[in-house]
Amino acid sequence: MKKTLKIACIVLLLVACSKDDDLKTVDNIIPKSENQKATGSSANDLLSDDTFKSLVIELVYVEGLKPSQNTIDNFVSFLNTRTFKPNGITVETRAITSIGKTSYSTQDIITIENANRTKYNTNNQIAVWALFIDGASANTTNSGTVLGTAYRNTSFVIFEETIHELSNSAFEPNRSVLETTVITHEFGHLLGLTNLGSNMVENHEDPEHAKHCNVESCLMYWAAESGSGLSNLVGSSTAPQLDAKCIADLQANGGK
Repeated sequence: MKKTLKIACIVLLLVACSKDDDLKTVDNIIPKSENQKATGSSANDLLSDDTFKSLVIELVYVEGLKPSQNTIDNFVSFLNTRTFKPNGITVETRAITSIGKTSYSTQDIITIENANRTKYNTNNQIAVWALFIDGASANTTNSGTVLGTAYRNTSFVIFEETIHELSNSAFEPNRSVLETTVITHEFGHLLGLTNLGSNMVENHEDPEHAKHCNVESCLMYWAAESGSGLSNLVGSSTAPQLDAKCIADLQANGGK
């Protein structure tokens, strides 16, 4: 009998230690340590144009695991809908070689980022690292399969090989819809949802699933990528959307 999958995302509240060299400003580059803070701590910087007028997404994928162009377009549309970046949003993509692991811990992901990331904040542009990787999350268990993790203020990982295993066949979601759901959900955490850097206008945090919305139809609901949530995507042509309460939180923190 095929086991029931409970698919979840993980938000890690990390503050990474930085080397002395990272504390030096070079030209107009802000110290790397500014991109190595806790998830949600840069929500206002991502949402508003108070400091950063543009956004660059460094989208890096293991060879053969690039998300579809439709997914990337959906992602940019989501960002344009919710953030103020008058000088534009850019997505730069490139492939890297797999390091050959079948399971990745968060520290493994951080090590890969530290070795490959090239985009950091400048005086007027904020940078985000998005990694699409092979293998599974080390946090995956028999009762829960992790599809994505937001683990720093401007960093998230998508377990793309796992997404491939759960999409594009009978009784499974369309791959682009599932990719879009996971990517926008994880970026929602970078934007401070829920109660993770964008204060709640109205209390809607799920008491049983911290940092997630309690509205079942919302993109930020804990089960958006789990068991029943996955089945709800079957036959759907679009990813779930943010509900009015989450949108109000973003608007109150400088977003649209």
